[in-house]
Amino acid sequence: MNFDDLLKEPGEWLKGKGASSKIVISSRVRLARNLDGIPFPGWAGKREREEVLKLSARSISACPILKNALSLELNKLSALDRQFLVERYLISREFAESKIERAAVIGEKEMVSLMINEEDHLRLQSLHSGFEIEEAWRLVSQVDDEIGKRVKYAFSDHWGFLTACPTNCGTGLRASAMLHLPALVMTKQINKVFQVLSKVGVAVRGFYGEGTQASGNFFQVSNQITLGQSEEEIIDNLERIIRQIIDHEEKAREILLKKSRFELEDKVGRAYGILEYSHIMNSQEALELLSLFRLGVDIGIITKISIESQNKLLIIIQPAHLQKMEGRALTPAERDTKRADVIKKAIR
Repeated sequence: MNFDDLLKEPGEWLKGKGASSKIVISSRVRLARNLDGIPFPGWAGKREREEVLKLSARSISACPILKNALSLELNKLSALDRQFLVERYLISREFAESKIERAAVIGEKEMVSLMINEEDHLRLQSLHSGFEIEEAWRLVSQVDDEIGKRVKYAFSDHWGFLTACPTNCGTGLRASAMLHLPALVMTKQINKVFQVLSKVGVAVRGFYGEGTQASGNFFQVSNQITLGQSEEEIIDNLERIIRQIIDHEEKAREILLKKSRFELEDKVGRAYGILEYSHIMNSQEALELLSLFRLGVDIGIITKISIESQNKLLIIIQPAHLQKMEGRALTPAERDTKRADVIKKAIR
C-alpha cells in the first residue's frame, strides 16, 4: 500500500453499505492514548517524541489488523499531501499543521488509522460506512488491545486513561456520525434538535469536525462526555440519540413530500441543473447543491447515481483532492473549474 493508492480508491467508509446510509454517511470511533512515563507531546522534548514514534511503530507493526498499513512521516509530506489526508478524515487539521516529530498510520481500506504525537501520543480511529458505530468500536478496540499488549498506557484507577486534554480523560473515547439532515433544516426544526442535544452531552459540528461550520446540511454528531461512563454506555447513548435524529429527519422528509412536493421538486431540479451545466463551482456552493441533489436521489426524484458515487463526490471535489487528481497545484479559479467538471461527469 502506498500514498497513490489512497487517490485511486477512496476508503471503505464511502461505500454507502452501512445501516441508514441515506442519512448517516459514516460512523467513527476515536481513542486517545498516552504512553506511561513520557510527557504528553505538547510538553515532551524532541528525543521523547522520537521515542514515542519508535515504541509505537514497534507495537503497531505487530498488530494483525495493521499488517499492510501505510506509515507516513508527516514532516516528509508536502502541505498538499497533508491537506489531502485531512480531507479524507485520516488526520486532524491541527496534526497537519504541527511541526513536531509525528507520523500517521493508515490501515487497508482506511478502516483504521492512527496519529502518533498529535495532542496525545496515540489517536486510534476506526471509520465505517453508514450507521455502524458499534462495528467501528469493535474494530478500534481490537487495535487498542493489541497495542496495549506491547506498551504500557498512562492510566489511573481513579481517572481512567490520562490525556492531554481533561475532556478526553476516562475512556478517551469519542464516537461520532456524519449526518445529512436537509429536511430538518428546511422545516426549521434543526435548531430545536441541536438545543436538545446540547443538554444531553452531545456536540454538533460541521463537515470537518471541531472548529468548522456546517456545509450542505452535513453535521457531525458526537459524545462530549468521556469520564464516568463505560465505553459501552457512551456508544449505546449516542446510538440511541442518533436513531432519534434519523427518525426526525425521515418524518421531516415525509412532511415535505406531503405538503410541499412541488416546491421540493423545483429546488432539487434547479440544483441538478446548476450542477450539470455550471462551468465554475466553489466548495461551499457545491456542497449546498449536492445536498439538494442527494435529497432528490433519496426520495426518488433522481435515480441515476448510487450512494457510493455521491459519497465519493463529496470528498473528491475538495481542494487537495482536485489538485492530486490533476497532478499539479491549481489556483482557486482553476480548482473551481475542475470541480464543476468533476461534478458534471459524475452526475450525467
